[in-house]
Amino acid sequence: MFIENNPSSVQKRGAIEVICGCMFSGKTEELIRRLKRAQLAKQKIEIFKPAIDTRYDEIKVVSHDRNSIHSTPVASSSSILLLAADVEVIGIDEAQFFDNELINVCNQLAINGIRVIVAGLDMDYLGQPFGPVPALMAIAEHVTKVHAICMKCGDIATYSHRTIEESSLVVLGETNHYEPLCRSCFNAVKKNY
Repeated sequence: MFIENNPSSVQKRGAIEVICGCMFSGKTEELIRRLKRAQLAKQKIEIFKPAIDTRYDEIKVVSHDRNSIHSTPVASSSSILLLAADVEVIGIDEAQFFDNELINVCNQLAINGIRVIVAGLDMDYLGQPFGPVPALMAIAEHVTKVHAICMKCGDIATYSHRTIEESSLVVLGETNHYEPLCRSCFNAVKKNY
């Protein structure tokens, strides 16, 4: 039996990778690291972020450590399918801010043979599953949960505690609005909600 060794005849295998955790855990830093490695491998990449996230930059995806990579801000997840032409790797930052259609978008991209790397909060400030991230974790081939350090006791932090009085689900902020906490410290302050 003859097997053709032509790269164009090999079916690309798409996959979904999710990087999740609380605020200040290094999600965006890890996303940028993976995307820059793909660039070094001369793979065609595209990065998307929600248009509402302008904390550090209007265009770039920027980590809290100020590491950055160029991205395309989009208003909805369906725009990603329209803009993702001729790429091998797609990065999506702040996935929790996208609509639930992001699940179908990522699935379709992976079916089309694209490596999809998604970063986002898995829980909101109340400790509840946040946006499309938990469902993406369920369908992903690879899930990486990263952790911060609890600002109260120094243990491993998995919760994003909001330090200001605001009941809206989405409040863009940094250390002036949020702090990472471990389960025990989060539950202790949650009693005050």
